[in-house]
Amino acid sequence: MRKVLINAVLFPALAAAVALAIFCFVRCRRRRGRGRGRDRSVLPSHGGGARADRFQAGGASGGYAAGGGEEALMRFPGGEALTVAAILEAPGEVVAKSSHSTLYRAGLSAGEAVALLRFVRPACAAGADEARAAARALGAARHPNLVPIRALYIGPRGEKLLVHPFYAAGSLRRLLQEGINDSQRWEIICKLSIGIAKGLDHLHTASHKANVHGNLKTNNVMLDADFQPRISDFGLYLLLNSAAAQEMLETSAAQGYKAPELMKMRDATRESDVYSLGVIMVEMLAQKEVADGRNKPPPNARDIHLPASFRDLVLERKISEAFGSELLLKRSKDSGMEGRLDAYFELATACCNPSPSLRPDTKKILKRLEDIARQ
Repeated sequence: MRKVLINAVLFPALAAAVALAIFCFVRCRRRRGRGRGRDRSVLPSHGGGARADRFQAGGASGGYAAGGGEEALMRFPGGEALTVAAILEAPGEVVAKSSHSTLYRAGLSAGEAVALLRFVRPACAAGADEARAAARALGAARHPNLVPIRALYIGPRGEKLLVHPFYAAGSLRRLLQEGINDSQRWEIICKLSIGIAKGLDHLHTASHKANVHGNLKTNNVMLDADFQPRISDFGLYLLLNSAAAQEMLETSAAQGYKAPELMKMRDATRESDVYSLGVIMVEMLAQKEVADGRNKPPPNARDIHLPASFRDLVLERKISEAFGSELLLKRSKDSGMEGRLDAYFELATACCNPSPSLRPDTKKILKRLEDIARQ
């Protein structure tokens, strides 16, 4: 009788103990799994998403909500559904790195299914008030040839996180590296040039105060599936402190995009943006990247200022060598082709004039490009 009583008490107790142990094991595994998920997030060192509960989803365009004055989330058209939790906990894959920021491709749980997130490091970021003012101005820039800003997150330690849509076709730099189909090459060059000029013109002229890009290059031109260009990272220097912004310009110089006057001036201008556009036009014709940032022209090159890899050929008017003889040969039967190439080339070199005042503005560039394309 005692044995039966012991068994009746002991076995249920053991079963309860085993069930409790299994429950604890499963719960710990789940916690570790969630922890690993956070480790893969764009901001793994942020310290968790618990504070994100203090933010309100939605809100007016360009508005922001903040918890305790420590964090802020500014939303713009297309990013109304974004939340801080969705942004901070998004698993991200590094796309590119620079001295001031890291670019991620991330999957968001709200808004855009896939987005580009640019994390600006606290040591390189401008102050919160400056960042808010800059984001409002940049967020208002809307055009089919610009990459829009969906949201800006300002963290408690000064970190900034920009949210942009993702373009699967990649950048213009990638297109140049992979090559353009010769049968479409001229048409695509015209389409890309006109689209970039339209986007830059909108930045320069659409508002009372011009928005200067400051770092225009092929890596900052994204492409739609149908080769429609969209300028990205415009005004990024406004979200950086002065030291980081200057370093960004120096990197641009090393890549051959920096206008000569910026060797003495610190601030980018509309004219320096036009110079960068001219270099991009040269690259598209040559189907290769510039690689000389020193830009020291010889004595007989007073009227032109291009990277050394193109300058000598240009001065000797060897356009067929500088800009792809295959393109000329394939279109040799077209009597107007060489004339169009010459006109395009002359426009590109005008944009790269060493004197900023002699460079055409974006409206003149756009009109000339459209005329060339119609020839």
